[in-house]
Amino acid sequence: MVVIRLSRGGSKKRPYFNVVVAESSKKRDGRFIERVGFYNPSAREGSETLRLESERIEYWQSNGAQLSETVNRIVKLNAKGPDGLVAMKKKDEAKALARKNKKAADNAAKVEEAVSAEEEAPKEEAAAPKEEAPKEADDK
Repeated sequence: MVVIRLSRGGSKKRPYFNVVVAESSKKRDGRFIERVGFYNPSAREGSETLRLESERIEYWQSNGAQLSETVNRIVKLNAKGPDGLVAMKKKDEAKALARKNKKAADNAAKVEEAVSAEEEAPKEEAAAPKEEAPKEADDK
């Protein structure tokens, strides 16, 4: 089966993606049939972030190629124009921030539970009556 997907390039922590038509059995960054565009998520303001050859994408789709989820999303946003891409980046940043805040809240809750458990443990020990050792009878 032929798919249209992203192929990663670029250096560490600075990704650059080629939109390629490839066999689904090939590796992500492996051999491909045709390059139909690129996507640079870390592009600076004012530089080109996305370029797609929509005619070639339509051609391949008409011949049975499937879009990956990410490429499908990018193609839809490309149809909206540059504003769509900006909106996508803002939405992604908002999702990442929400995930980060949720993780921090979960960690804070775990710490609070541990502290409250430690405070309750001494109270339970104090509440339990202490058993006295039996007195030994002095038989002399």
